[in-house]
Amino acid sequence: MSNLPQLVDALITLENRVATLTLNRHDLRNALTGSHLIDDIVTTAEWVNGCDDVSVLVITGAGSAFSAGGNVRDMAERGGDFAGDAAECAERYRKGIQRIPLVMQAVEVPIIAAVNGPAIGAGFDLANMADVRIASEKAKFGETFLNLGIIPGDGGAWLMQRLIGYQRAFELTLSGRIVDAHEAKELGIVLDVVPADELMPTVMTLAGRMASQPPKATRMTKRLMKMAQRMELKDFLDLCACFQGMCHNEPEHLDAVNRMLESMARR
Repeated sequence: MSNLPQLVDALITLENRVATLTLNRHDLRNALTGSHLIDDIVTTAEWVNGCDDVSVLVITGAGSAFSAGGNVRDMAERGGDFAGDAAECAERYRKGIQRIPLVMQAVEVPIIAAVNGPAIGAGFDLANMADVRIASEKAKFGETFLNLGIIPGDGGAWLMQRLIGYQRAFELTLSGRIVDAHEAKELGIVLDVVPADELMPTVMTLAGRMASQPPKATRMTKRLMKMAQRMELKDFLDLCACFQGMCHNEPEHLDAVNRMLESMARR
């Protein structure tokens, strides 16, 4: 078993190749600023990429909220990440919360967000950085930055329109309205909505299915799906050929083929 990273405001577990990161600042509704959660998320993402024992990363929140995003009290007091003049504040964004989308975009394994409660502002954007979102019926989602007179400074305007399209993302961002879990499913924000007590079992079933796949091919497949978003087809097919050549020469490929042949022989 690999050594787990040392975190301050979050909890990390690893079982059956599934790493679960739980944001653990219920007193702040798991706000990303005004806590150590930014560092904890970055540390976890970097650890996942370097740990061959991890095939899936699940992110959820402790308590009633997934994440409230930015710490509004710090905003009111112009303290913490929001202190200083325009240039100083911009630099804090670059060295602070903007590290999250960059490191999440680089995670090599599937990421599942188990959205247990409200995901607001940067908390909503964090959920959108995952590959799949499963929501509890208690979840709510809001791109509420304009309600506070600010813009989505953590990449939300880039993320959401790629997820649900420009028009829907524009409406949610410019209105700042909050949607419940069922509307979020209709909009394509979440894959499924389940009762609160079924959230983690449902997520872990999906995570377990993904984690059971050959680990090297799983990482390559996620990389391909990310790269497909920004490559021309011909160049992409060339890359697929190279990755496929690597897969055919991996022991896990032969193991998987033999298992399938054995299963066919038993039918």
